[in-house]
Amino acid sequence: MSELIERLAEGLPEDALLTDPDVLASYANDMASFCPAGAPTAVVVPRTVEQVQHTLRTANDLRVPVVPQGARTGLSGAANATDGCVLLSLVRMDRILEINPVDRIAVVEPGVVNATLSRAVNEHGLFYPPDPSSWEMCTIGGNIGTGSGGLCCVKYGVTAEYVLGLDVVLADGRLLTTGRRTAKGVAGYDLTRLLVGSEGSLGIVVRATLALKAEPSRQLALAAEFPSTDAACDAVCRIMEDGHTPALLELMDRTTVRAVNDMTKMRLPETTEALLLAAFDTPDPAPQLRAVGDLCAAAGASEVVPAEDQAESEMLLQARRAALTALEAVKGTSMIDDVCVPRTRLADLLTGTAGIAERHNLTIGVCAHAGDGNTHPTVCFDATDEDESRRARISFDEIMELGLRLGGTITGEHGVGLLKKTWLAEELGPVSLDLHRAVKSAFDPHGILNPGKLF
Repeated sequence: MSELIERLAEGLPEDALLTDPDVLASYANDMASFCPAGAPTAVVVPRTVEQVQHTLRTANDLRVPVVPQGARTGLSGAANATDGCVLLSLVRMDRILEINPVDRIAVVEPGVVNATLSRAVNEHGLFYPPDPSSWEMCTIGGNIGTGSGGLCCVKYGVTAEYVLGLDVVLADGRLLTTGRRTAKGVAGYDLTRLLVGSEGSLGIVVRATLALKAEPSRQLALAAEFPSTDAACDAVCRIMEDGHTPALLELMDRTTVRAVNDMTKMRLPETTEALLLAAFDTPDPAPQLRAVGDLCAAAGASEVVPAEDQAESEMLLQARRAALTALEAVKGTSMIDDVCVPRTRLADLLTGTAGIAERHNLTIGVCAHAGDGNTHPTVCFDATDEDESRRARISFDEIMELGLRLGGTITGEHGVGLLKKTWLAEELGPVSLDLHRAVKSAFDPHGILNPGKLF
């Protein structure tokens, strides 16, 4: 390994190459539970594309694995170290290079924090829609690597729909440019879309050209309380069937509501079995909110409470963003599932999850991007209790199996990483898995990029 360190040092400034064992350990893993992390040999924190290229050329020559990282807020173990690897942390590549209001694009480096970009484009009257719950911490590079979603996906879609082009350093250090700056373009294979969600297994994103939208009006929301999750899911189906396109349509079950209250003291209604949040960002949202409120009432809502103003709407949004952190605090550790099902099977997923929780004597809270069927059943457990940890892992897998059985997918936005490798093979099938491996080999012949992840 001394040769690796020496060769890396030849092309990197002193502060970009970290080898102290305690520092290495602090970079070793993301936020996923039950995902092993190896011992890295070095952490490289580059500021330039050339430094990334030097790192990849060196690692490829010596056949050393490279694991790319952003803010390490991921929930699948995709950023976890493998033994002997170089961890390539891209957080210092954090410049917004261009915001173009005419072409409605932004050009950014991978270490730009999602919320930082969002606020910067807002100053130009523009809007970058993807907004993961961790948007104050997560980076654009990480969002691209995992194909992140967010609360407003029901109306605006996920990260992949906003990535127009990429600059990517390949395993051998070559720089690949994909995609375009134009609003339309169909030349060649869509390598940009292929790279989004590839979790650093095909190349290292060093620059992204992102599509922007005109900034919408501020959201106005309502909260609807339901006596059952079935009734809340029925309301979701009614809202979508009636042709509404809310800016967000989010669900929190009773366990989640209580957890959020315990952490934030927001005084959400704890008597409800399910709380549905709907919001619109049209110039005049009042008629749509009334119509959605009526649909919720028809589905059995015990109470429908429109927000009085945007400040109250923002409070409801912050309550939803706090859900996963609040659930983690219930027992000290959580496993956050990411199963997405057709909207028509949403109630079956929640009912099935409740049965799994009861069968294994566990607390499992569910929050969901209900408008697009993307659920986050969150298993709360005490990591120091060996038996409870075992039951938590079993329940997590049972929820994924349930999601597939309902016609869904094992991940709507968090990615596969280490956590869901075996389930990816189950979902893809042998023919698709063979093609995935062939694509990986074409981009990375020596298999140095994030090895052991995905498949």
